[in-house]
Amino acid sequence: MDWSIQDVARMAGTTSRTLRHYDDIGLLKPSRVGSNGYRYYNGAALLQLQRILLLRGLGLGLSAISEVFQHETDAVKALSRHLDWLRQEQERLSRQVLSVQHTIATVKGGGELMAGKMFDGFDHTEYKDEVEQRWGKEAYATSDAWWRGLGTEQKRAWKVRAEKLGTDWIAASGSGLAADSPEAQDLARRHVDWLTSIPGTPASESGGDVRGYVIGLAEMYVVDPRFAANYGGEAGAGFVRDALRVYAERNL
Repeated sequence: MDWSIQDVARMAGTTSRTLRHYDDIGLLKPSRVGSNGYRYYNGAALLQLQRILLLRGLGLGLSAISEVFQHETDAVKALSRHLDWLRQEQERLSRQVLSVQHTIATVKGGGELMAGKMFDGFDHTEYKDEVEQRWGKEAYATSDAWWRGLGTEQKRAWKVRAEKLGTDWIAASGSGLAADSPEAQDLARRHVDWLTSIPGTPASESGGDVRGYVIGLAEMYVVDPRFAANYGGEAGAGFVRDALRVYAERNL
């Protein structure tokens, strides 16, 4: 049995364009191509796609995923490792749910907030290796020291600011605004201000390539599902990317 590219895109929550790109770079070949030029995928291809999506969820780029496939041909063994990671993520998210539920109940009841319970499951070191790989160990160390130095209220205010920015981006994207509209550009300004407020990032350094950093990060929002989820998915992330690109080209 095989499935059309449209069916696979729908089932996997991706796009036909993405699947065609995976084919073009040799990452995921269709099992056959019909006389009409349509791509079709069998069970083995779906297994390969599942591994790709899981590795994307771990933050790996496409070139890195290709290297993984070259060195790890045992799909069952690889998926077993992915399953371990997913279980860890499930446990972490469960702790976050309980933490937020506890905060809501405490606030409603007029009780005293306990910092140790408020941030259970919110591990800011989760992306340590990725940050160090992209921007260096000094960048991570600086950001880590800044975060640890914040008080409970400061951490909470920072999280609220980040969540509000994400919510406003989703609303703007859903309203049909153009990426170069004044409203979208004001959001882009706020976004860049937020990025420059985080010590250790290229955007916060004097003389750093802020323009290149913002444009590169904007692209990451689209290709990395973890970031795209903050802006309502791939379409919303695309709107954020386009608005930030316009802002960067005009102002940075």
